[in-house]
Amino acid sequence: MSVASLALRRSLHDLLNAHGPLVAALGGAKVYDEPPRTVAFPYVTLGDARTTDWSTGDSTGHEHALTLHVWSRQGGQSEAHVVADEVMAALETVPLTPSGQRVVNLRFATADIRREADGRTWHGVVRFRAVTEPV
Repeated sequence: MSVASLALRRSLHDLLNAHGPLVAALGGAKVYDEPPRTVAFPYVTLGDARTTDWSTGDSTGHEHALTLHVWSRQGGQSEAHVVADEVMAALETVPLTPSGQRVVNLRFATADIRREADGRTWHGVVRFRAVTEPV
């Protein structure tokens, strides 16, 4: 992974854990890179990331495919939908500020909500696309 990707993930983590409506929906600042073993539902985890070269002839850039996971066990799938919506709202309203990078573009790509095999857990997968360039 690139330095740009790591900076973007750190910025994403910090932004989501500070976004009031999302924190309220989660019952606390519960966005994790790796969740604690005893974490209470609902929570969000940073998922897979793919970075590709987006450079031009005279400038450097990266395209990032970001995946966020929403985990819920309350109220059927409605809680997972509410949390996923707050994740999307946070990224639409608050700019990401990765260290040493400028976010040129950030766009929502897809969201899916499904029941896990245990029959109790709802899993939301929210994907975004970002383009960054060094400052």
